[in-house]
Amino acid sequence: MFWRPSKQMKARISNLRAHLKDENPVLVDVVGRYQDLDKVAYRLGLLDRNESFATRISWWPMIAVLGTFSAGKSTFINQYLSARLQQTGNQAVDDRFTVICYSSDDEVRVLPGLSLDADPRFPFYQISEELDKVATGEGGRINAYLQLKTCPSAKLRGKIFIDSPGFDADEQRNATLRITDHIIDLSDLVLVFFDARHPEPGAMQDTLEHLVAGTVQRNDANKVLFILNQMDVTAREDNVEDVVSAWQRAIARGGIASGRFYTVYNEQAAVPIEDANLRRRYETKRDADLAEIGQRIEQVSVERVYRIVGSLESLANRIEQHSVPMLRRSLERWYRRVMTLDLLIILPILLLLLGASISAGYWDGIVFAPPWIDALGAAWITLTVLGAVLFAAMLGIHFWMRAIIARRIAGGLEDDQGPGHLARAFLKNTRATRSVFRSTPAGWGKASRKHIAKVREAADGFVQKLNDRYTNPSGGKSAAATSDNAGAANFGADKDESPARQASGQRG
Repeated sequence: MFWRPSKQMKARISNLRAHLKDENPVLVDVVGRYQDLDKVAYRLGLLDRNESFATRISWWPMIAVLGTFSAGKSTFINQYLSARLQQTGNQAVDDRFTVICYSSDDEVRVLPGLSLDADPRFPFYQISEELDKVATGEGGRINAYLQLKTCPSAKLRGKIFIDSPGFDADEQRNATLRITDHIIDLSDLVLVFFDARHPEPGAMQDTLEHLVAGTVQRNDANKVLFILNQMDVTAREDNVEDVVSAWQRAIARGGIASGRFYTVYNEQAAVPIEDANLRRRYETKRDADLAEIGQRIEQVSVERVYRIVGSLESLANRIEQHSVPMLRRSLERWYRRVMTLDLLIILPILLLLLGASISAGYWDGIVFAPPWIDALGAAWITLTVLGAVLFAAMLGIHFWMRAIIARRIAGGLEDDQGPGHLARAFLKNTRATRSVFRSTPAGWGKASRKHIAKVREAADGFVQKLNDRYTNPSGGKSAAATSDNAGAANFGADKDESPARQASGQRG
């Protein structure tokens, strides 16, 4: 059946289930519901048999660290993981996206971008295809954009960190921003770093659309945290409020009227603050903000599960309430244009033939009676062939026009207007075997609506299971809550590592 996944996709889903079985059994059942939506999408033409909605999300919590170079992104990661993992400096020291994940090996390993592009468990699976859309041949240079690092820090267990290069104009800029959009979509928490030493956005100004303006239109905008790093430089003039206000005005120009900034700095790399009271005030604010950031990082495991379930229901709703109506409206528009062109092209031809026959005197009142009609009557085979040729010519014109109109309408159906490939689904409904009079999308029937309803019902059940796991109205403390709170207590102090492995104090 064409509405079933390919063998390769079945194997990927099977591997995904195996990985999730030990970590979170609830998510194993969620994968099955995503497959129910796949069946609907296969029927509608929204997905190819080698695709699945289950592979379009990250099943492991992802924390993205974005910003310009020298904003302190790498130093922050080193501090949080208590390990000298990322290179740091005041200039751009790394021009690639770095995916950081846990490994039990004591040695930090650096693997090429191909390890990410070819492994469906990581967020950049087949990202080379997206790079090729930006510029032909860029997908073959995947190692120039991505790398994978492993680290033994216990804080990486069950999480994936992504460190971005600085967003500055260069020959790879378009591809870099394409990857950035992909990261923001998949991440559970996005930390956007700004350099407090530069009160005006500067190099960040032309990337605000990707890091700030796009946040306004997201339904998960609360996952984006704005962090003003290296705030120790403001101690000499004690102008924290002025610096924060300058950056708030900058993001306001991007569309966010009010946004909170976390103000932090690395103590080991900080400018000495001589005034004890001022130093204490800065340290208190820094420690409070770092603790809150650390708590958000530790909470992503729980938030990720809820977000996956929420995405399941949202996806079901978007298929039924957006994709199907969009296809229906597109088919109706296609029908109207085809009928209009049929009238504008075929009708004038018929009128021209009628006028010519009247001028030639071929009509006897309302009866078509040309002098050669008797001869054709005897040669009925010839008459039949001529009629068939005329009919085939008009039919050919009709199908030629409907194909052209279909391609033009499909060109306006962007894939980001709904889940799956709307343009491909629309073209499936305009094939020669489909009547132009049918406005109901192919594959949308009782069975598909039943699948959608079951997914919604299952999503509610998953939320209830998660609530039973993470909440306790009776007042007792759940094990899950205890574990999550304990993890946020020590920012930059890995329980499994000695103080000797603390991060160096360079800026990055």
